[in-house]
Amino acid sequence: MTDATAYRSMTATTLQTAATVVGGTFLLVGVLGFIPGITTDYDSMTFAGHESNAQLLGIFQVSILHNIVHLLFGIAGLVLATTWNGARAFLIGGGAIYLVLWIYGLAIDHQSAANFVPLDDADNWLHLILGAGMIALGLALGRTPHTGEHLAP
Repeated sequence: MTDATAYRSMTATTLQTAATVVGGTFLLVGVLGFIPGITTDYDSMTFAGHESNAQLLGIFQVSILHNIVHLLFGIAGLVLATTWNGARAFLIGGGAIYLVLWIYGLAIDHQSAANFVPLDDADNWLHLILGAGMIALGLALGRTPHTGEHLAP
């Protein structure tokens, strides 16, 4: 590739660092969702669906599927953070996905089969904040590629 923004330098850009932190946080949350004690009512966790009573930090309803989604989202973030373009795409695109998830969580009946992730009110608020925050980071830090920062050829 000849596009300098496609390569990661020994010193990542601020945008790449932000995407790495966000991706790492998702990965950590996915792992924590599988730890009894950090996840309350762990023994009631189901693979998917609103029947799961397990709650991460006693606040956010989780299931095995929900935790796997966090793990995969975190891995995607870490992989995409290796390039400036990928980091920007992860933050803006991932933020858009979380805003769609927020709208979905508002639109469905939390006691219906449509709530397969599962989602609750705390998840909905978090998804709104995550979506808006990720997009804001991607737009604010991704205005110009690597201004003043060195990239490897």
